Formats: sequence, C-alpha cells, structure tokens
Amino acid sequence: MNHHKQLNLSLLLAIILVFLATPGLCQSPKCIEKDYKLVWQDEFDGQEIDRSKWNYRSTGSKRGIGVVRRENCYLDGNGHLIIEATKEDSNYYIGQISTIKLALFKYGYFECRVKLNNQVGPSTAFWLQSPKFGKILDDPGQAGAEIDIMEYRRKLRTNEIHHTVHWNGYGPEHEQKGKSPIHKGVDEGFHTFGLIWTDKRYTFYVDGKKSWCTKKAISHIEQYIILSVELNTWSGDPSNSKFPDKAVYDYVRVYQKK
Repeated sequence: MNHHKQLNLSLLLAIILVFLATPGLCQSPKCIEKDYKLVWQDEFDGQEIDRSKWNYRSTGSKRGIGVVRRENCYLDGNGHLIIEATKEDSNYYIGQISTIKLALFKYGYFECRVKLNNQVGPSTAFWLQSPKFGKILDDPGQAGAEIDIMEYRRKLRTNEIHHTVHWNGYGPEHEQKGKSPIHKGVDEGFHTFGLIWTDKRYTFYVDGKKSWCTKKAISHIEQYIILSVELNTWSGDPSNSKFPDKAVYDYVRVYQKK
C-alpha cells in the first residue's frame, strides 16, 4: 500500500471513530436494519412545516402554565423543526404539532433525533396518542394508550429521560407505568429516542441502546405522533429561567415490519 492510500485509510478510520464517539449520532437498533422498512418520515427540510404531514395541536388551549400557539412551531431553514417555550410580559407560550387525521400507525419503530431544551420549566416530548384514548376503560388494546417515547425536563436530576405508558383516560380511572433512567450526556447536543411497538411489548431506546421495556397496556389500534414543548409545575418553576427556550428536532422516522 502506498503512502497516499495509507493516509486516506487513516483519515477514514479517524472519521468513523469520531462519528461513533459523538453523542446523538448513534444508529437505530440493529434489528431495524434487517427486519423493518422506512414507511414515513419528515426531515424538516424547507422553510415551512409540511401541512400534509402535521397539524397544529391544541392551539389556544392552556396546558399547565403555557398557552399553545402556532407561532411557537416553525422550521429554521437548516433542516430542523423548532418548538419554543416563550415568555411575553407575564405570559408563557408553547407549541405542539401532531399527525392526527394525516398519518396513523399500528406497531412499528418510531424514532426522532432532537436537541432538548436547557431551561427549568419547559419539557420536551415525543409521544404517541390514541384517537380513542379514555373512551373505553380497562381495555387499552381497543382504547389505545398514551405512549411517551421520551419526556425530558431539566429540573432536579440531570440526564434523566422519562418513558411512560398511560391508559384509562385522564380522570380518576387513570393508570400509568414508567421508568426514568439516567443517560449520561443527554442534556447536551442531539440524541435519538426510539420505540419498538409490537402486539406484545413496548421497547424504548436512547441513542440506539435499549432503555426500558414493558408489556403493560399494549395498544392494538392505530395511533398518531405528537411533538411538543410544554410548561407545567412537573418540570419546575420557570420564573428564574431564560426565554425563549426550545427543542430542536432534526427528523422523525417511522419503520414497520417488511
């Protein structure tokens, strides 16, 4: 091998090592490559949110201490969706979008790549919701579930991600099961969050590594995707935080069995 080829090979190996060592650049779980195919995606290219894929959600409603409005969701023109938490005078504003009435999915692998918010108060989430949620009690298979693939708040414990499944609506019959593992480095930079949903279990992933698994409240009906930034007491007092705060979504992808 001549000198130039040795240099090129060394450079290639160096690039690969940097790629593998960089947080947030981890690949999807290996099973996705052999068992699943890409069926839906948004890379957030262009200048405006693709309204054939997303609807604004809960516009005008108050969730926690933040009012939902469209202006808090937009593309930055560099391949990212921005969802902001903002403060104007004494009022807080947040944003949410969903695929309801546009794209619903039953089972599959769901993944987003996102840079999380960095202030106390806002919380970033990537989740699935059922159109029938709470309409049938004690039967999440037919009523569906709220599946929080990832919720993040920067409050007490750093690098903490919440995976939660909710069922039986939001009233007195509400039930939930979840786990809040620590993933070193997740507070900074981009990271991937994924869910494999089958007819038997939910398996959650952070940066391509298994984070939690449960067989509880498995939905057997189609559900839609939600991306959101909220403000509530669960995420801490935002009075000393700096606004705007934001989540930066790089992509959302859905894979299903071949």
